[in-house]
Amino acid sequence: MKRWTVLSVAALMLAGTATAGTANAAGTTTERAAAKCDVRLGSFGPEGHPTTGLGPVRLASTATQLTYGHGMDLSGWAVSGDRAYYWYYSLTNEAEVDPGMPRGAQPVGGGWSAYKALEIAQFAARGATTRNTAYGLSGDGTLRRWSFDPNSPWRFRATGSAPGFAAVKSMALISKTATYDTFLANTRGGALYTIRIPVGAPLKPVVKPVRTRTWQGFEKLVATKCGQYGTFLVGIDFDTRTAYQYAVGHANGTATVIVGLGSRGGTFAPRAYFRWATNPYEPLNGD
Repeated sequence: MKRWTVLSVAALMLAGTATAGTANAAGTTTERAAAKCDVRLGSFGPEGHPTTGLGPVRLASTATQLTYGHGMDLSGWAVSGDRAYYWYYSLTNEAEVDPGMPRGAQPVGGGWSAYKALEIAQFAARGATTRNTAYGLSGDGTLRRWSFDPNSPWRFRATGSAPGFAAVKSMALISKTATYDTFLANTRGGALYTIRIPVGAPLKPVVKPVRTRTWQGFEKLVATKCGQYGTFLVGIDFDTRTAYQYAVGHANGTATVIVGLGSRGGTFAPRAYFRWATNPYEPLNGD
């Protein structure tokens, strides 16, 4: 058994509360809050991930790094070829692969070669039902949803789908609550939308425009919590191999505050970028 599965949800909630302070900027402007925020970017590419046995990776979800006194457990989901996988391995305190801990990639299932996005939303709060939800956006514009047990995170159970998202280029998770998840998505036409997905059935997303133009250049959006209710957003342009950063206020349709923070250092080749989290139940309150 991997170490992280031994921890209770309550313990993970406490861990998430402890780390949230690094991005706390309550009571300040969106721009000042963003000065204390950043997203930890990771990526996979055509080289795959030899440690877990993954081949070339095209899509990846938020991944988790759980730290212990004797090392770190790393895990997440990715698409390689026609299959999605749950991958996992452990590092020692010397940042070397721990040979005494399990590592590998468990197949979730086939039919993923046409998908454009994969993301995981895990929510836990006192007095609320814990959720472990997966989302996938297929090439035909169908948004699909699954649930899973965190002790067997490669076993997805379908819980609904909705058509109508063929224009979406990328989508980043910005909010997780007891009753809905929300993505920020850009389209080929340049628009930026929020897609709020209530947890109930049938799956009926609520789409609201945030901006109507200029967002078409980004092939990948990556987001994390910033302040109490804001979002730190990175947009990656594969054509120019550049990335730009934004402070996004609490989602409020076209009145949403977005502050450009300039370019992000480095070169961003076409790869499967994702966010590193320190806790699968880290809060996201962007909507």
